[in-house]
Amino acid sequence: MKNFFKNKKILATFIVVIVILSMLTISVNLRNRRSAPTFVQKLGNDTIAIVARVVKWPVSLFTGSIDSVQDLIDTQNENDHLRKQIDNLAQTKARNSALEDENTQLKQALKLKSTLSDYNIVNGSVISRSPDTWSDLLIINQGAQSGIKKNMAVMSGPGVIGRIVEVNRTSSKVELITSTDKSANRFAVEADAADGKKVHGIISVTSGNELAFTQVVDGRKLKRGTRVYTSGMGGRSPKGLLVGTVKKTTRDSYGLSDVIEIKPAGNINSPSIITVIKRKVAD
Repeated sequence: MKNFFKNKKILATFIVVIVILSMLTISVNLRNRRSAPTFVQKLGNDTIAIVARVVKWPVSLFTGSIDSVQDLIDTQNENDHLRKQIDNLAQTKARNSALEDENTQLKQALKLKSTLSDYNIVNGSVISRSPDTWSDLLIINQGAQSGIKKNMAVMSGPGVIGRIVEVNRTSSKVELITSTDKSANRFAVEADAADGKKVHGIISVTSGNELAFTQVVDGRKLKRGTRVYTSGMGGRSPKGLLVGTVKKTTRDSYGLSDVIEIKPAGNINSPSIITVIKRKVAD
């Protein structure tokens, strides 16, 4: 025991441990007995809280700014994505509309094939149509190697839209019935009057760019909705191809003959699928 107390370092350590344990014991007892912390403890707690708030405010402001910027970036990216989807949707709708229109014309071409049993027909597509000659000419993808010849009638949908005027090996030029060219080769047509008689004339274009059935002696016998067909006269086109229906009847500027406006039966405005009436097999 004497050796133990002689060691000053051990004695000092022992005393420090005793003091610390005593202070901890006293502190615990005081805390348990008091309902509120001491003034020093309060001051320390308040100081720490104030320092924490001062430090937290700029940090929160900086963090909030970063979050706001990120939200703006996310919103911009989302808007760009939505715009692309809208553009894709518009393109898809336009493509679907074009495909539906082409599908309708293909169905009409198939139906035409079943009704025109007396003719050989060649189906094709429109490959070119110049804005300068929009109402006069178009180019199709069928030519001499398919048996196409000049003056053959061309149909789109259920009605005639023109005739072949130029033939190449793999393409042909079609002169439309709406052509305003004075030298255009016009179709000879006929219609059944109310009294059962045939009314004959030719297809032409009025000054108002309307399709008309002209050089008719007594066109007032033709009722609205009467169908007008090719007559086959002159050998330029086969007989019995539907051209259109009667819209109304007026007199020409000289008062000598009737001018009958025709509603075209063929798809003249936007043909994509066409049918060339190749030749007549039998009368």
